[in-house]
Amino acid sequence: MNFRSLTRGDGVVIGAAVLLFIASFLDTFDGDEAPNAWDNGNLLMSVYLAGIIGAGLIVVGRATGSQRKVAGLDLGNFGIGLTFAAAWSSLGAIFDTGQSYDKFFELLNARFGASGGGAESPDAGVGLILGLIGALVLVAAAVASNIVPALKAPLMGAPGPVAPQPYGGQPQGGYGYPGAAQSQPYGAQPGQPQQPSFGGQPQGGGATPPPAAAQAQPASADFSPFWFAVPVPRPLYPEDGSPTPIAELAPGTWYLAVEQRGQSLVAQTQDGRRGVLQDTTGIQRG
Repeated sequence: MNFRSLTRGDGVVIGAAVLLFIASFLDTFDGDEAPNAWDNGNLLMSVYLAGIIGAGLIVVGRATGSQRKVAGLDLGNFGIGLTFAAAWSSLGAIFDTGQSYDKFFELLNARFGASGGGAESPDAGVGLILGLIGALVLVAAAVASNIVPALKAPLMGAPGPVAPQPYGGQPQGGYGYPGAAQSQPYGAQPGQPQQPSFGGQPQGGGATPPPAAAQAQPASADFSPFWFAVPVPRPLYPEDGSPTPIAELAPGTWYLAVEQRGQSLVAQTQDGRRGVLQDTTGIQRG
């Protein structure tokens, strides 16, 4: 799971679920020694646990890229349905606070000789009120996360990129580029000057890679390489136009764009593979 793909809307969903969990331990009725949601299984399952489970499915569905399904539905869509059910049940609970406790209050009135023929429904406690607020915020955030642009923004920003290298240059140990240290010939000791290979150039410090890689596929005159991150996982296709992706770009990782082809970008992954990113909408430039 890639939690860097979570959005601000998912953050609101998580906060509303936490509010529901806290409200389940608070008094359901307004009074001394009043029960909470854990004393009423119907209220607990239909409002609090339904909302919390729905929020969990939404977050997991976003983190896994909607690859898992429940009853043929994406985890996110199934979770949104549970949040609607929780909000609807909370409205019913707030208007009918007595619920299964009406008979209990009627017996208390009869035992202690209270006047009046029937039992009155008690006032809603802080647990029911916060549960209603949490359920409404939860369903609103679950729906708005896919509609409101401000809630589509990433919840966790990606790490800052290093300075871009010239096209064809060797990355200098930047984020996501392992193995930047210069390799030693077989049998050489660290710190010893390296001897040039037969017919080659010295490989000591300050040497630059040959420009052949940079000249293999010349970029447009007005294009300069830059670092970027994708908002959601996106496939990287081969440069020869094959339909099978060679890699998947994940949110939270910086990639180097080395060339532009129309609306597409030629990107380089952490392990040095190059491919074409066809969908460039919403990318974050470093």
